[in-house]
Amino acid sequence: MGMQNGSKLNRLQRDLPEGLVVDAAWLERRGYSRALRSKYAAHGWLEQLVRGVYRRPTAPLPSSNNKRDKKVRWQHVVISLQTILDLPLAVGGRTALELQGFAHHLGGGELREVHLYGAERPPTWLSKLKLETHFIFHNAMKLFKIQPRAGTRSLDAGLMQQPWGQWDWPLTLSSPERAILELLDDVPQRETFHQADMLMEGLRNLSPKRLQTLLVECRSVKVKRLFLWFAERHNHAWLKQLRRDEITLGAGKRMLQRGGKLDPKFDITVPENLDAGR
Repeated sequence: MGMQNGSKLNRLQRDLPEGLVVDAAWLERRGYSRALRSKYAAHGWLEQLVRGVYRRPTAPLPSSNNKRDKKVRWQHVVISLQTILDLPLAVGGRTALELQGFAHHLGGGELREVHLYGAERPPTWLSKLKLETHFIFHNAMKLFKIQPRAGTRSLDAGLMQQPWGQWDWPLTLSSPERAILELLDDVPQRETFHQADMLMEGLRNLSPKRLQTLLVECRSVKVKRLFLWFAERHNHAWLKQLRRDEITLGAGKRMLQRGGKLDPKFDITVPENLDAGR
């Protein structure tokens, strides 16, 4: 029995990288009973974050008097969801733009909100973790027909990967082309026209090919009209390479700004003087 438990511990150390997070269901499926989980936690081989959620402790830090880095960062959690639990979630919207250096002028320091996009909600224990960051979930099915798939490690659905941490774990996030469309979906409820305008101004090097695919697959008439309106406002060079006849813009007016002016080309109401906020 001791040898069997020893091999299980070795397998756990192989399958669960230090610092990453799993739930009891993941451990149960691999033969780690409640009693065994309690034993591992008592010996410091597992750390229980909240009820039913465990983390493999990190190794002692160099020159730290054998102290471990006990801080759980949001990246640990998201990478665990994506790579260990195989959930089709991606970091998107404002967060993806911030991580790629496009939104640094809109805020600074540690991220307080992380926007997650996926076809299904993350596990309920995510909101119970004691983190400095708050997760906001968006149903990506409402915005795009093409979705990230569990285990996908490519640019499917406008996604990319960014290495993070000591071991360069792959963090899956939206490309700038997808992220700006996700952010525009939140205008004007969560994001302002002024913030979106500042972001769009800096997106000079987007990929026309990726934009074309995403705009064709986008379900939101509002997002597509708003994106093209901002693109024309800033006269981006990539705009000329889009095949607009393939992008469906629907019919009828869309009121996006109370008391604003109607743009006759895209049939959306926009602020009377957007430059006044600069």
